[in-house]
Amino acid sequence: MRMLLPSALAARLLGAFRQPLLHSLWRGLAPLLHWLRAAFWWPGTGKGQQRVGERAEGSQEEEADGDLPITPTSVNYHFTRQCNYRCGFCFHTAKTSFVLPLEEAKRGLLLLKEAGMEKINFSGGEPFLQDRGEYLGQLVKFCKQELLLPSVSIVSNGSLIREKWFRDYGDYLDILAISCDSFDEEVNVLIGRGQGKKNHVENLQKLRKWCNDYRVAFKINSVINRFNVDEDMNEQIKALNPVRWKVFQCLLIEGENCGDDALREAQRFVISDEEFEEFLERHKGVSCLVPESNQKMKDSYLILDEYMRFLNCRSGRKDPSMSILDVGVEEAIKFSGFDERMFLKRGGKYVWSKADLKLDW
Repeated sequence: MRMLLPSALAARLLGAFRQPLLHSLWRGLAPLLHWLRAAFWWPGTGKGQQRVGERAEGSQEEEADGDLPITPTSVNYHFTRQCNYRCGFCFHTAKTSFVLPLEEAKRGLLLLKEAGMEKINFSGGEPFLQDRGEYLGQLVKFCKQELLLPSVSIVSNGSLIREKWFRDYGDYLDILAISCDSFDEEVNVLIGRGQGKKNHVENLQKLRKWCNDYRVAFKINSVINRFNVDEDMNEQIKALNPVRWKVFQCLLIEGENCGDDALREAQRFVISDEEFEEFLERHKGVSCLVPESNQKMKDSYLILDEYMRFLNCRSGRKDPSMSILDVGVEEAIKFSGFDERMFLKRGGKYVWSKADLKLDW
């Protein structure tokens, strides 16, 4: 019973804040209350213990809980689908060339901030492709300087980043994540990250130095697939010393990298769960490793597309909501398919502001 009281209290508060008069206050307190629900156990019902919010099948609370507002704490904004690489497993392909006018994108970001966003991650496609990085730089500066977001991050293949961009916008960026799937350049070419005479691995080393010079936290993202699953990356990752090494299992998304209307055919890149676990076991000595299996990735990301529509991946493809620019965040996010519990379970909330990371620059 010692855990029942805070759990019940959290559940009651969640219900109360759904009322219209208290809804604006809800936006500020929602993350704390959802944490309370996830943090405490309540007694089991003969099948072992349950987490608060994990309801028995057929319970009345099941229907009620689905109406609780979702707070967009961390949002991934894919403002462009265009890219200069051709990664064979890409799950967000160049199906359109649309990019919102800068002021409209800023309006949408303001709506997200007002709805509770704390972290924005800009991705693509390749985000540095639009206006040679100026469009992205303006968004980064706006989010940090005007919206005062605790965390602003970017995911990029790194091939188009110039030092001048760091000089102009580095102060406003918390984390730069560079996609690197192999430290063997021949493997990168097989995957689709090769670009003529430019060496992807050599460029990674240069970007690591610039991040250190301009005080931007450095992160590496790797997609583990058929061509790199047997690679040993321990030495290279430890030498680069990123704040996080996000390791993804290759994921199939219908309409993006599999199926009749897809621009990629990623089946040949897919690995089994057992092979992914073997890769993780081989790299268990890397302290910054953050693994994400297909199960953890599923529904645990709030993805916003180039039209500022949330993309619901629960059916195995990306089904868009209405744009937040047309119906607002609260209405659009209802159709996002976002699983907030899985977001927390996979470590989606972490120390993501460079001011709090206390790095030795």
